[in-house]
Amino acid sequence: MGAAAKQQPSSTPVFSQSATTELQLEALTRRLWLSRGCATRRVLPAVCVAAALAAAFVVLSAGGGSPNGMPASLFFDDAQGSEDIPPSNLTAEHLLDGLLTAEFSYRSCRSRYEFDGYHKKSSHKPSPYLIAKLRKQEALQKRCGPGTAAHKKALQRLESGEGAAADVEEDNCRYLVNISFRGLGNRMLAIASAFLYAVLTERVLLVDGGKDVADLFCEPFSGATWLLPPAGQRSPLRHLDDYGMESKESLGNMLQSGAVVASADGNVSWSSPRPPPYVYLHLAGGYGYHDKLFYCGTHQRLLRGVPWLLMRTDSYLVPGLFLTSSFLGDLETMFPEKDATFYHLGRYLFHPTNAVWHAVTSYYRSNLAGADRRVGIQIRVFQEKQPPQQILDQLLSCVRDEKLLPEIAATNDTSSRAVLVTSLNSWYSDRIRGEYGDRVTGGVHQPSHEGRQRSGDPAHDMRALSEMYLLSMCDVLVTSGLSTFGYVAQGLGGLHPWVMARAPSWDKWTEDQAAPDPPCQRALSVEPCFHSPSYYDCAARRDVDLDKLVPYIRRCVDVSWGIKLVNESSSQW
Repeated sequence: MGAAAKQQPSSTPVFSQSATTELQLEALTRRLWLSRGCATRRVLPAVCVAAALAAAFVVLSAGGGSPNGMPASLFFDDAQGSEDIPPSNLTAEHLLDGLLTAEFSYRSCRSRYEFDGYHKKSSHKPSPYLIAKLRKQEALQKRCGPGTAAHKKALQRLESGEGAAADVEEDNCRYLVNISFRGLGNRMLAIASAFLYAVLTERVLLVDGGKDVADLFCEPFSGATWLLPPAGQRSPLRHLDDYGMESKESLGNMLQSGAVVASADGNVSWSSPRPPPYVYLHLAGGYGYHDKLFYCGTHQRLLRGVPWLLMRTDSYLVPGLFLTSSFLGDLETMFPEKDATFYHLGRYLFHPTNAVWHAVTSYYRSNLAGADRRVGIQIRVFQEKQPPQQILDQLLSCVRDEKLLPEIAATNDTSSRAVLVTSLNSWYSDRIRGEYGDRVTGGVHQPSHEGRQRSGDPAHDMRALSEMYLLSMCDVLVTSGLSTFGYVAQGLGGLHPWVMARAPSWDKWTEDQAAPDPPCQRALSVEPCFHSPSYYDCAARRDVDLDKLVPYIRRCVDVSWGIKLVNESSSQW
């Protein structure tokens, strides 16, 4: 752990359910500020966010804290890092070995430069080629992003319904709009996938900011925004949530409607003289055969000339990109260690805002920093009818079999362990605490218990993001199968989790159904699982076993039909 993580526990109250008011105030103030000032003045989002945080601080300070006694200092801590670190003093650790640049102010987004100090040191470094591609993408975002003449021109053409301009390759300003949905874990995996696709295809990434993205994350690009600006009345970007599998603008439907023609040699081209102004990519779970042709090299060449692509997904598409022939050379050079792909992408893209980061670090210092070993347990229940006791028994069997916590009868274990539990229900942490008692000298901790998932609610998502990062700061991790929440935590922390098998929510649960045996399995890598791959081999024109095509694609231990990236050398983290 870095210097920041080694500080002695402070007296700062823990991040718990009582922090709800603080987060709601901060999120409410941000929305009020955006609606009353920024939205009408068309100010840069980064300026609006900074102003909203300042306004929230005034609101919190004026009352001396929340009605529950939670002081404002939990979210605006000036005890450490109150002064900016001069750019000359930022080390390779601060900059994650070149993933980040020193162009941002330390105070504006403290998580950006403090992240490494709270995580285990890793030998996995970003490749020089990946770093070069990131710098190139940053320049593209700055040259073509919102607020530039190029972006204004592109919007005008889009709203007028014109096809691709003749000089589209000359100005090279093309766009990928991420339409993410579902829970925060799904959305983060979708954004990471869209970002990598944007890098590979040299497109500006724009994220639909209507889903509290600005409340959660700092801007990743200096001098540019990744937030999609409000759309005009005639813009195809105005109602992004309306796009779905049946949309006539989807790639799958265009391939069937005559908008695309195929030649005898298998190549495809647009039937009109120019590519359409935009194409919708439906890549969510349950998508059809024609939509899955997105992963074919011939169809990627078809899409290259389209100025705007709108991508809707709830998955981690990256393993599918590794199976797309036109991207393979770039990807293998960018990520020589395939199982470090999300590890690098997540650390580059996702930097919690100061309010979220303060909640994370305050809770860590108060509850976890003093332990020799931190055990993270993430419980996600997909089957409402599954007995909680069965889930608990499965978890305890996993923990005992893998010796993650002291034996109940052990008398010579002097190490200090702390257990962090994240769940919508406090029942599990209460039972774990009762089971282990004083044998877990660092205590059993659960930051919040929401009862149910409320995706898109700013306060709920802030707590969820905080807990993902707290899990990533643990030494070992036990996660629930199929859970994207767990995927993000393991990827950010570079942790090989023990994964508890879970029945998917669409399967019927029977009362006499036995618990999984074994109770958990070690994941093959820290990479997230891609739940909905295309098994179609574009070259062979038939379905194939994807885990037999290349040595770095394997089936997931928690999702038999899913695939994930592993390292060819099978090196351990």
